[in-house]
Amino acid sequence: MSEDKLAPALWRQLQAAAVALAAIRAGTSGTAAIEAAPSLLRPGVQALVYAALRQLGRAEALRKRLAPRKPPPAADALLCLALALAWRDEGAPYEAHTLVNQAVEAAKRTEATQAQASFINACLRRFLREREALVAQTDADPVARWNHPAWWIARLQREVPQHWQAILQANNTQAPMTLRVNLRQGSVEEYLVELGAAGIAARRTGPQALTLATALPVSQIPGFAQGRVSVQDTAAQLAAPLLIEGLAHRRGLRVLDACAAPGGKTAHLLELLDAAEVTALDIHPARCRRITENLQRQGLQARVLAADAGTPEAWWDGQPFDAILLDAPCTASGIVRRHPDVRWLRRETDIAALAAQQARLLQTLWSLLAPGGRLVYCTCSVFRAEGEEQVQAFLAHNKAARLLPAPGHLWPLATPQGEPVTDNRSSDHDGFYYALLEQGAG
Repeated sequence: MSEDKLAPALWRQLQAAAVALAAIRAGTSGTAAIEAAPSLLRPGVQALVYAALRQLGRAEALRKRLAPRKPPPAADALLCLALALAWRDEGAPYEAHTLVNQAVEAAKRTEATQAQASFINACLRRFLREREALVAQTDADPVARWNHPAWWIARLQREVPQHWQAILQANNTQAPMTLRVNLRQGSVEEYLVELGAAGIAARRTGPQALTLATALPVSQIPGFAQGRVSVQDTAAQLAAPLLIEGLAHRRGLRVLDACAAPGGKTAHLLELLDAAEVTALDIHPARCRRITENLQRQGLQARVLAADAGTPEAWWDGQPFDAILLDAPCTASGIVRRHPDVRWLRRETDIAALAAQQARLLQTLWSLLAPGGRLVYCTCSVFRAEGEEQVQAFLAHNKAARLLPAPGHLWPLATPQGEPVTDNRSSDHDGFYYALLEQGAG
């Protein structure tokens, strides 16, 4: 039987994972880099790349000890990939000697690394011999210890002094798979019973939220194709109820979901509202198609527009909205458990640029609200410039705006042992910020 009919050899997976890692280091998003891998290898490549990205700070520190002079990008990517996966036994996907042997095999069989195969072999064999001492030498390096850029660590130390270690540690774990139950098609309790009958362990983590003990392909989740559940983090599930609290009984509400893709929050709004006119915007047509597909799966309808929320003159009909959800573009610093590439792609200067964009969107959309209307501003960020500081600056320039009770900053937290913890606001969730603003009655 040919190799292609069997599980792909580990060296092939490492070969493709190193290509993806090199692309990410060159600025490509993790999603795009992994999608470029051959389809047969893609699941394994994603698992290897994500695991490596969560330990990349340690790997780079080790590589500097083994080879102070940085090798060419392809060789460095393969070397750091192997080091990230093998530097400790706990949580390693394969035994260290196996990883090293297969990484060397990948180097020999890859045109871009063949010339460095002996060098990679020498580095990794030395690593195996001296692993304990080399790891100890890197322990004092904060980037190696926390596997985040130095600026990211320093910023959290300043902004969240009571939680910075727990946040960083949580970021290095794999996020759980959380579902939102569509209450139009059944209760959470009923769906929990159905999961149990199917042998799928889950626990309730919110009013409509269930977190699976083990992540599954959506094709294996009962009722997913019929729209009975959707994949959505517990923190993200707070947006729709927060926006329409006290408004859901009103018929004919005009609701805007700005920056709506991929449509999870739009669908949640439609599930909770009767006879509402919901408009979902996204600037990218391809992402709008994802909104439409998600709504169709759930049997829901909204007005979906490919448009820039910041230029309403191009799409707005002049009729004010009763409620607006602004899930603003941000650093995505709160979802690095799900997208571990983000920490290595972002630069600290991105924060100011994104904060300026958020401020423009917030001010522009605020002018589209009806008197007494409400706006939820949220970001999946842990940085205060994209949350609390953004809203305080807005309130200082908009005296008629009223800040209503909302969760504020939600931190992804972990204990010193790395286990997620439950605070008094929700369970194991992504990092988010929420503010609820009300327009003066005029």
